[in-house]
Amino acid sequence: MRWIAFPLHPETPEEGQSLESLFAGRDIDIPSVLAHLKATAEKLGLAFTERDMTYNSRRAQEMAKYAEAQECSHDFHRRVFEAYFARGENIASYDVLAEIAAAAGLDPLAAEQAVRQGRYKEAVDQEWQRCRDMRITAVPTFHIDGRRLVGAQSYEAIAAMVRAAGVAERA
Repeated sequence: MRWIAFPLHPETPEEGQSLESLFAGRDIDIPSVLAHLKATAEKLGLAFTERDMTYNSRRAQEMAKYAEAQECSHDFHRRVFEAYFARGENIASYDVLAEIAAAAGLDPLAAEQAVRQGRYKEAVDQEWQRCRDMRITAVPTFHIDGRRLVGAQSYEAIAAMVRAAGVAERA
């Protein structure tokens, strides 16, 4: 599995934005959407907290590219997911990202420096363009050999898609 950065609300300011403001004028029942997300997360065994804010994920995506270069991408992604969805933390904050980096076994200062210097900006820009080119509009989206699953999925659903694409199981 390979993580690809997706431009989810890139206009969100560093300090975050209320969900009410984000969805203003769109006739979206935010409490119902959050309840549905929470029920889906519970069914899949994922932690989820109800929240009233959203945060910009760009810095986390760039730091994830740093984590990938250090061969701890999956652990870093899991910890970002937990920070954002389980604890409602601001993943645009350098302090939050440094804690996540350290917990994932990365040097937090080196990780922060990589992001501040823009070392992975182009890589994230290219992945955002790839998402646009592939017409991906939601996360997560799982894609293999022309097949696509959108949204949180069970292990069984993802495994079935991988098998249908002809990928052999590892021993």
